[in-house]
Amino acid sequence: QVQLVESGGGLVQAGGSLTLSCAASGLIININTMGWYRQAPGKQRELVALTTSGGLTNYVDSVKGRFTISRDNVGKSVSLQMSSLKPEDTAVYYCNADVLSYVGGVAYQTYWGQGTQVTVSS
Repeated sequence: QVQLVESGGGLVQAGGSLTLSCAASGLIININTMGWYRQAPGKQRELVALTTSGGLTNYVDSVKGRFTISRDNVGKSVSLQMSSLKPEDTAVYYCNADVLSYVGGVAYQTYWGQGTQVTVSS
């Protein structure tokens, strides 16, 4: 099995910083994309940031310039550095990865972390 284990999250005042981390474990052949999504109460889950195995990155416009996604040199972990946080950033943040594993079949499958709460107070 493949698991995504998250760390970080918490309560921070507006303008503050926070870093989220996620590590993939299991019988992994390869991981293509890794990224972070978030979901606020009553809203749909949205992509926050994404990075490919080739190093390309993508950010939702609302966080561009404030958040930075990075990946380790073996491609099994990802971090999201968040700065200049705003109350609008309050949400549950989920790690996401597209994984090819030895036990998951021949196709890439999407895995999700358990979610971590980020609360930004004004």
